[in-house]
Amino acid sequence: MMLVRRLLQDSNGATAIEYGLIAALISVAAIAAFQLVGTNLSSIFNTVATDL
Repeated sequence: MMLVRRLLQDSNGATAIEYGLIAALISVAAIAAFQLVGTNLSSIFNTVATDL
């Protein structure tokens, strides 16, 4: 019972979870941005290749 009470009062676990969630959100945003930029660059390179 003391272990459960000590875990509930400890805020380090909550902080670690919050940092993990922030890192996951930043990762998802970065992946979405990279995919969008990659698609746009691909179409630009295709346009340049056809014009040449």
